[in-house]
Amino acid sequence: MLYVFVNYNYSPDFTSPESWIKRTTGYTELLGQLSKNNAVISIKQINYEGIYTHNGVQHHFVNLNRKKTFFPDRLNRYVRSLNPDIVFVHGLHQPLQVIQLRVLVNKKAKFIVQHHAEKPFTGMKKYIQRLADPLVDAYLFASKSMGLDWVNKGNLGSPHKIYEVMEVSSLFYPIDKEIAKLQTGVNGSHAFLWVGRLNENKDPLNVIKAFLRFAAICPEARLYMIYQTEELLNEIKQLLNANPHGSKIVLVGKILHDDLLYWFNSADFLLSGSHYEGSGTAVCEAMACGCVPVVTNIDSFRMITDNGRCGLLYEVADESALLNALVQTQASNIEEKQKNCLTYFKSNLSFEAIAIRIQEIATGL
Repeated sequence: MLYVFVNYNYSPDFTSPESWIKRTTGYTELLGQLSKNNAVISIKQINYEGIYTHNGVQHHFVNLNRKKTFFPDRLNRYVRSLNPDIVFVHGLHQPLQVIQLRVLVNKKAKFIVQHHAEKPFTGMKKYIQRLADPLVDAYLFASKSMGLDWVNKGNLGSPHKIYEVMEVSSLFYPIDKEIAKLQTGVNGSHAFLWVGRLNENKDPLNVIKAFLRFAAICPEARLYMIYQTEELLNEIKQLLNANPHGSKIVLVGKILHDDLLYWFNSADFLLSGSHYEGSGTAVCEAMACGCVPVVTNIDSFRMITDNGRCGLLYEVADESALLNALVQTQASNIEEKQKNCLTYFKSNLSFEAIAIRIQEIATGL
């Protein structure tokens, strides 16, 4: 079976196949797993043209030199020339492109569209999405309830096309905690980690307020914050400077992605305050290392944590609920939670598990 993955977005900052594949390891490794039993071609627009084979996958790079391609005739005809069995389109915000591609590609090809954190269209774009919907055979969402929300809002027509499949995975793995701590400098017997942007959606202020209250109860607790952007950094510093327990929160800042392996293995728990996520890369990476998530009770996190069996869930933006969850970590059987994380990751969130699920879906269409 030939899978052709199509990405209509243009990423001009990438000028070589190696740079793009390294940046998207959380997804390209999935294609490698799928290629063990299938032919897999991935088409992506970067500032480079050519074919590059990696891990059994043919990556076809094109450069249309356009940020947004509403009428991608050249790209679509290229897909047609490959004669795919499965056309796999990235993102639900490409209905116009999907309509054009469906007209060109052979009628027996099945179309799968994968959700990447987009929210349902409104207005005219919603109407175009409804026009494209009958042409799509399956939609993949990290959480089925997220997909059903698109159906309930009238953007998609049938719940029977919605499948729950994790969007990304991780190559991280467990290592000895003491060895990891030598790399990170993490100390304390109750170590928490934050990984994410410091923006309103991630809600670091609520997390910090709750943790400062928790630090008064659990003096050995420490929170280490790794972040790529600094939108709310000034407000965070003000909170820490004004609180007697502010030193219990360490602002690490930016680090190399590969070094996260050591941080996830140094910490006991991962904290998140997200209001919305398409999936949850950091949570997935943490669980691959046995780091237990304490995260918001949103659709994607319920799926990733097996409805909280692998961690603790609390209501979005609820400081007291988070404090209660933090207090619960003191009585939690950490070893059991870690074992649950590793087992669930392997069976549901690993590259191998996701590839098997996609294969099952595609075969059944």
